Amino acid sequence: MLDKPTQAPRIVRLHERDNLVVAVDAIMPGAVVHGVTARERIPKGHKIAVSPIAVGEPIFKFGQIIGFASKPVEPGEWLHEHNIEMHAFARDWHFAEDARPTPLLPAEQQATFQGYRRANGTVGTRNYLAILTSVNCSASVARFIAREVERSGMLDDYPNIDGVIPLVHGTGCGMDQKGEGADILKRTQWGYASNPNMAGVLMVGLGCEVFQIGRWKEIYNIQESDTFRSLTIQDTGGTRKSVEAGVAAIRDMLPLANRFERETVPASELMLALQCGGSDGYSGITANPALGAAVDILVRNGGTAILSETPEIYGAEHLLTRRAATREIGEKLVDLIGWWEEYTARNRGEMNNNPSPGNKAGGLTTILEKSLGAAAKGGTTTLTDVYRYAEPVTTKGFVFMDTPGYDPVSATGQVAGGANILCFTTGRGSAYGCKPTPSIKLATNTDIYRRMIDDMDINCGDILDGVSIAEKGQEIFDTILKVASGERSKSELLGYGDAEFLPWQIGAVM
Repeated sequence: MLDKPTQAPRIVRLHERDNLVVAVDAIMPGAVVHGVTARERIPKGHKIAVSPIAVGEPIFKFGQIIGFASKPVEPGEWLHEHNIEMHAFARDWHFAEDARPTPLLPAEQQATFQGYRRANGTVGTRNYLAILTSVNCSASVARFIAREVERSGMLDDYPNIDGVIPLVHGTGCGMDQKGEGADILKRTQWGYASNPNMAGVLMVGLGCEVFQIGRWKEIYNIQESDTFRSLTIQDTGGTRKSVEAGVAAIRDMLPLANRFERETVPASELMLALQCGGSDGYSGITANPALGAAVDILVRNGGTAILSETPEIYGAEHLLTRRAATREIGEKLVDLIGWWEEYTARNRGEMNNNPSPGNKAGGLTTILEKSLGAAAKGGTTTLTDVYRYAEPVTTKGFVFMDTPGYDPVSATGQVAGGANILCFTTGRGSAYGCKPTPSIKLATNTDIYRRMIDDMDINCGDILDGVSIAEKGQEIFDTILKVASGERSKSELLGYGDAEFLPWQIGAVM
């Protein structure tokens, strides 16, 4: 509920159980809000206690525990790192208790967009040619090929092609070829090669690396074709000859890729990746729940949405397990949480190392608080499946994919899973874009929207001024359809996306 007193700064109380309110505007000492007098300055987006809290007692936001008082807290005090700590507490998973069938709109009422239908039945929102690399040692050659194609001007004759993108990475060797890291890289590469936003792919390797292109092609039954070519620098005869061969391969693909034209397709062909980065105290109040409302609309239209960033649903996972379609799906999610607890402990870290300094400056204090806001991106429909990083997403509806919280790595896994459109919420102002999947940026507050107007597509800060979550969710969904149909997002106009391909590197580097 939003309080709008004439003189007093605006605040938000998110749940009747909460023993705090969130400052929409900065609160000065002596100001009276929600019946209490501020004892100190409360920055906007931060929290002020509205009842006494004893040492060890839980602190509630969204009606959920976000931490525990590390010292006595009086009403009117600022609640942040200096008096909130995090420790383990029991959570009840309530597997599948809140799962409900999602009513789909009749086919004739479903939304549509203009997309590129591929031979395998999938639909793209963009029409790219990509140069993938098996190893960091072939990254420069991939970039050289793309640069020569751009210099030549050959793309000018093919208006239906969005570009030729070199997607390079820093691994592919110095790793166990049968380990978890190698498996993730193979899945990621195949996911990008088969993403519906790709019209053709050239894979470039060195030749002696752990990631062998020939073995990878056998695993995924990939055949050389008019739209898939590969080469290795050593077999081709070095850098210059490889660049010449690569440019020739792209030249051959261009006429075929240009044949694809947009056609009217149902919104059920959309697979939406959900991301948040540079979060702040408004994220869980404005942009994330609004994006969740858009997700609910997409799911009712038969589409798919992928929530990810496992470390950033930590502490909110019990809200997702209750929505799981089955107990088995909910247990998959709990197993992921256990893996992450062990993984961070093995690396002498802890889950509460996230939030980042920027998140904390924006008003977030613990990972529990951040996660409760982040999970709101997933809307309210049933959780239909849980996937490993970069696994192909084959289930419709709202799903979860295991990824790190680091946005480029997380989004890379989602795109590898098949995402053809992406929405990214931010409160501090993340500068991010994604190729081949267009990224729509949602600002959590009006200040950052205005300050970074060239980066932000939608302002969700006006929710604090009275725009409803439902209205903003519809605006986001309408924008998704426009961008999916070819309208350029701000990050696309700026040229972002070539450098954001970042597969999850896990396991020993040898």
